[in-house]
Amino acid sequence: MKCWIVVALLVLLIVLHQDYWNWYRTDLVAGAVPWTLMWHMGLSLAAAVVWWLATRWCWPQGDSDPSGTEQSP
Repeated sequence: MKCWIVVALLVLLIVLHQDYWNWYRTDLVAGAVPWTLMWHMGLSLAAAVVWWLATRWCWPQGDSDPSGTEQSP
């Protein structure tokens, strides 16, 4: 179930990345940073959180040898 949440969040990030509603915004955030740059900074932070959730919830358990001495059959 948690993997489906991550998939839904990924789809939401893809939709939000197509920020056509911000194309003509020329205002600045805090008087220095363009709005579209601030939007993409937030989007990048959200993508990092979603990736962290993906590794916590959807990564297969027991797939790797933590000692680094993996033997091939």
